[in-house]
Amino acid sequence: MSPSTPTNPPPIIDDKSPLCIPFILTHLQAHLTSPHRNRPFLVGLNGVQGIGKTTLVRALATALDSQGHPTLVLSIDDLYLRHADQLALAAAHPENPLLQHRGQPGTHDLPLARRLFHDLLARRPARVPSYDKAAFAGQGDRAPSASWRPVNPPFVHVVIFEGWCVGFRALPDAAAVEARRARPSRTLASHALPDLLFVNDRLRAYDDLTDLLDAFVHLDAEDARYVYDWRREQEAALRAERGAGMSDEQVVRFVDGYYPAYELYADNLRKGVFPDRPGRQLRIVVGKDRKVRQSHVQ
Repeated sequence: MSPSTPTNPPPIIDDKSPLCIPFILTHLQAHLTSPHRNRPFLVGLNGVQGIGKTTLVRALATALDSQGHPTLVLSIDDLYLRHADQLALAAAHPENPLLQHRGQPGTHDLPLARRLFHDLLARRPARVPSYDKAAFAGQGDRAPSASWRPVNPPFVHVVIFEGWCVGFRALPDAAAVEARRARPSRTLASHALPDLLFVNDRLRAYDDLTDLLDAFVHLDAEDARYVYDWRREQEAALRAERGAGMSDEQVVRFVDGYYPAYELYADNLRKGVFPDRPGRQLRIVVGKDRKVRQSHVQ
């Protein structure tokens, strides 16, 4: 982490969609001639905070739409538990700091997510949930269902499902124990092993969603610690623009809450989300400037 914080983050140059679009279109064309052609093509997209997911997803949706493939973007952030349910989860596990706020696997409403995905795949009319992160003084809550986006699935060709933990798969407990022991990490060491194993166990249920994906894009960083500086840059820009934003110290605490998951699950993500379906994952590695350093299909 650098000692100074720029006033404004450097612009994110979209040098990623020229790599992603041909990859997605190749698999989409194959999908359209497969037995599953009557359902939308599902693309998962993972990237650490600040890496440029939002910029990339917008570019992908625009490009696919322009080529005659109407695209729906879903964020895993819109699938968080209701505020009351998050409070209940936190109260049930008061000793586990990973569950005291939204973010970790286990703090999403998976039954809601499954219903949404199954409605989309069956081409039934659906409504896309929305989450208000500003509600309850920043604790967040699901927006009223009347404000959810209506979707007519027959007119959706592609669904992009994006988020910081999309595609993460749980480790065997023994591997999680070894990962915590082997990594000299401040963030992993700050959490009790039972707390990490609880989240790891909750993550197993996310396989239901991951297994539905047809292709996957992994935005990776040469060094995951860049996420601290990237988030500080974003908050500095917010403070300059709106007069409000997290301090550098608050950013460190905020990112610390997510960082153990990067340490536990990113290595397997790099090896491939679909071990039995090679060629369906595109990994793009970026440098500190968020520009592409390398990419490969796996």
